[in-house]
This record gives sequence, structure tokens and C-alpha cells, in this order.
Amino acid sequence: MPQEETEFDGLNLMEYFNIAWKRRWRIIIPAAVLAILAGVWSFLLPKVWEVDAIIIPSKFLTQTDSGEFKEILVASPAQIASQISQRSYDNIIAADLNIDSRVFPKINAENLRNTNLVRVSVRDQDPQRGKDILFYLFKHLKSDFDKRIDVEFSSLNNQVEQTKNKIRDLNLRIESQKIEKEKTKKDIEGDNKKLEIAEKRIRDVQNEMPSVRMRITDLDDLLRKTLSEKKENVDNLALLFYSSEVQQNLRYMNTLEDKVSTERVNIENLTFSIKSKEQQLLQIDNQISQVQNSLSNADNEIKLLEEKRNRIDYSQLAKDPSQSFSPVSPKKKQNVLIAGFLGFCLSLGLVFFREYLEKQKKLGLPKT
Repeated sequence: MPQEETEFDGLNLMEYFNIAWKRRWRIIIPAAVLAILAGVWSFLLPKVWEVDAIIIPSKFLTQTDSGEFKEILVASPAQIASQISQRSYDNIIAADLNIDSRVFPKINAENLRNTNLVRVSVRDQDPQRGKDILFYLFKHLKSDFDKRIDVEFSSLNNQVEQTKNKIRDLNLRIESQKIEKEKTKKDIEGDNKKLEIAEKRIRDVQNEMPSVRMRITDLDDLLRKTLSEKKENVDNLALLFYSSEVQQNLRYMNTLEDKVSTERVNIENLTFSIKSKEQQLLQIDNQISQVQNSLSNADNEIKLLEEKRNRIDYSQLAKDPSQSFSPVSPKKKQNVLIAGFLGFCLSLGLVFFREYLEKQKKLGLPKT
């Protein structure tokens, strides 16, 4: 008795295979029937198409605190995808297209990995309506993004205009300083001419002074000689004349010396004036150089602002809304395979269970 219970305690793998082969039609026919029913059901279901598009968010160029430049998106792709997935635009798009919001298809959105792109998709029985939904979604997204971009664009335009006004002011300052420089140069030229005239006057006076000194010396010697001889016939009038002539030449000599002193003072003043004006020229050159540096910086700023303005990218479609090559639902082959597999498993389980019950029944029968 124990031996018999051991024999019928369970079934080994070969016995399972034999049972399945023996009852194969009980397994295959139900599985086939379920597969056929699934195929018919899938064939009768309406076809659903997937329409998708890829959106590039708006972006602009900005400068960080470290001086580096990088592109800034008006909104992160993950944030855009989350906003779309939360059905933020469903009602407004449904109103635009006169679609009942209760049957409005769900719009799916995702940020494509390692990119700034947003993929949006919708599944609908009418692929054209799906395309219209995505077009209107992009229209509203673009409207929201472009408002922020327009603010940045307007700000850059204002900065460009302010910088251009600054450049005009700097150019006017340069022109004014150049005029002042030319005037100073002419003043220096005039002072140099005056200096040459003063130096010539000194040379002329100094050239004349030896002859005057010699004349004074000759008259003085003549007067002394006349006085030392004490001639009776010497006329007092002649002595007076000699004395007067000497005094006159002395006064003339003093006048010449005064002229030399005056001209030397004039030369010193002119020399100081020339040096001062030369220093003024250097200052003007430095000022012009500084203004030119500011002008160069302003030009670079204009180029940078224009580059920023040119680097502003409005949102656009990297891929226009397009439908899938084939319907995404119902998946006929998949449904048939799943139904067939489930039917096979269920039928196989029932066959094994029935075989188990039969063996249990046999074990329960008394022996003859």
C-alpha cells in the first residue's frame, strides 16, 4: 500500500509531456478559438493612430558672472513636458478646434534624453485631428515663449540704441579734442615764431651793444685826454658836448640792456607757455586715447549685443506633426498571440488538473 501511494503521489516531466500530447486537441482547440476571437475583436475595433512632433524651445544668449556666455532656454524642456502632460493646454485647444473636452485625447510629452528637445504625441482615431491638436499646442507654446523672448529682444534693442548714442557722444568728444589739439598746435607755432623774433631782437641788440660801448669808451678817453691837457683854447662847449654825448650813449646802452632783459623775460614766458601747451597736447592725446579706448569698448559692446540679438532663437518645430506609418492600436498580432498563449496555458492547466482528479479517483478505488 505505501508503495502504491508513492507511485501515484505525483507526475514526472515525461508524464506531463505524455498527458499534454495525449490531450493535445483539448489544449490546441481552445487556444485557437481564443486567438481567433481576439483577432476578430481586434479587427472590429477602430484604428488608432499616433501623431507626434518635436519642439525646440526658445532660447537666448546671456553672460554669466564669470564672463562666460551660454544659451538660456526660456523654459526647461522638463518643465514644458510636465506642463503639457498636466493637460494645461487641453481646454484652450479643445475650444479652438471645437472638440468636446470630455473626449479630448491626452497629449503626452517628454524631454528627449540629453537634449533640449520636447517630443509631444497624441493618439486619435482621426490622424488629421491629431495633427491639428499638436499644431495648436505649438501655437500656444510659441505664443507664451515669444512673449519672454520679445522682452529680451526689446531690452537688447534698447541697449544697442543707448550704446550707439554713447558712440556718437564719444565721436563728438574726439572731434572736439582734435579741434582743441589743432588750436594748441597753432598757438605753439605762434609762440615759436614769437620766440624766434625775441631771440633775433636780443641778437641784434647784443650785436649793437659792443659798438655803443666802444663809442662810449672813445668819448670817455677823449674827454679825459682833453681835460688832462688843460689847454687854454679848449672850448667849454666842446667839453659839454663830449660829456653830453657820453651820457646819451650811456642812456642808450641802458636802453639796450633793458631791451635785452625784457626780451629775455619774454623768451622765458614764451618758453614756459610752449612747454605748458606741449603738456596740454600730451593731455589731449591721452584724453583722445582714452576716448578711443572707450569707443573701441563701445564698438565691441555693440557687436556683442548684436551677436546676442542674432543668437535669439524663437521656438520652432524640429519635426512637424506626422502620423505613424501604421495604427498603434489595436495591435492585432499582439492581441492574437496573447489570447492564444493565455488559451494554451489555461487549457493546459485544465488538462493537468483533470488528469490529477482522475488519478486521485483511481487511488481511492478498493483493490480486488
